[in-house]
Amino acid sequence: MNADQDLRSTVDALMDGLRADLERLARIPSIAFPGFPPEPVRQAHDLVVELLRDAGVERIEQLDLPDTAPVVYAEIPPPTPDAPTVLLYGHYDVQPPGDESLWRSPPFEPTPVEGGLRARGIADDKSNIVVHLGMLRAYGGRPPTGIKIVIEGQEEYGSAFDDYPPTDPARFACDAMVIADMGNIRPGSPTLTTGLRGASEVIVEVRTLAEARHSGEFGGAAPDALLVLLHALATLHDADGNVAVAGLRREAWSGTSYTDEEFRDLAAVRDGVPLIGTGSLGERLWSGPAVTVIGIDAPSVDHAASALVPYARAKLNLRFHPQQDPKEAQGALVAHLEALRPFGIPLTVTAGDAGPGFEPATGGPAYRAALTALREGWGAEPAFAASGGSIPLVNGLAKAAPGAEVLLFGAQDSMCALHAPNERVLFSELRGAVIAEAAFLREYAAAFGGES
Repeated sequence: MNADQDLRSTVDALMDGLRADLERLARIPSIAFPGFPPEPVRQAHDLVVELLRDAGVERIEQLDLPDTAPVVYAEIPPPTPDAPTVLLYGHYDVQPPGDESLWRSPPFEPTPVEGGLRARGIADDKSNIVVHLGMLRAYGGRPPTGIKIVIEGQEEYGSAFDDYPPTDPARFACDAMVIADMGNIRPGSPTLTTGLRGASEVIVEVRTLAEARHSGEFGGAAPDALLVLLHALATLHDADGNVAVAGLRREAWSGTSYTDEEFRDLAAVRDGVPLIGTGSLGERLWSGPAVTVIGIDAPSVDHAASALVPYARAKLNLRFHPQQDPKEAQGALVAHLEALRPFGIPLTVTAGDAGPGFEPATGGPAYRAALTALREGWGAEPAFAASGGSIPLVNGLAKAAPGAEVLLFGAQDSMCALHAPNERVLFSELRGAVIAEAAFLREYAAAFGGES
């Protein structure tokens, strides 16, 4: 496999089998959330093990962690002493389907769409498991680098695995890792993700009365808790919609981004409704902060009484710059809220979970090999994007192998409707990702003096 064309032809010959295996995986409702049956999760685990064995992987283990679906761990030794080792990551669990009435076909029946397949989890992340399988098959189970494979089963809900790798660094030691839980900014545009925003949650609440009181008798002087809360929430953004919390890092974004039209479509923004904030979309989405009110406790409109509200609270989700310290970012939001006194009334602010973002180093041999590989996979110049979402396990793996270069790419694309109804994957993206991963190993091995 010395020529680009040979690799593409090899992968093309594998595509029918890879599609069949993807359909097998996608039929399993492997939802590792509380309240869902555990049997499909185990079934998906067992199928992943079976497929890895069929692809030539001999050493496969099961990692059992507390309150966590089993993790598939596998190894292929380096073919030569000077060959590098690459860790490949994916996950076999999926999001719940949500409101099934919004699906055009049953969520766990893989259904053809133009250029691909539709099913829950078929992009996130079962397509990327198939990318690893495709690479292994392209090399007959003997790639030009050492390989460590980690396929976990509870990524979507969160698990003990997020913090486990640093406690067992020898197991995860590698020279580079491919986190295959990302994809292209748009179909056909090869994309490396170079930043993940951090995330935090904060609860803010206010109590003003011992109990509700008649709004006609007491309104106008007695403080309404909901009104106090709404005044506080209104200070989080300026008149243009930019976050107005001091101490949150924001920088210009120099990579690629969506067009306004693409983003409006992806976000399902109604016609005539403007976007909020100023600056580039990349800056607003990836290298700057976002504060969202994700929940609020208040009387419902349908059951509202003519009464002052004695108690109200809201849950805030904060996303912050990949390089900002989580405690610093969360602390800035808490300090902002604690300093407020709407109508002279203090707020009670409680800090929740906070997880760091991630910004991988670029410019090393793995990064350079990946650029060449992405060009080969898609026949286009690579782009660089970030993600507003966070992937906590990336930090755990990076701490376990602090010298390893971290690459984030895969078969998904930002228009695949992951976590939403009618999730789909395109065969063109699956093919490109398999070629790119195989080409990456070839180029990376060559950089280390291994097989080319």
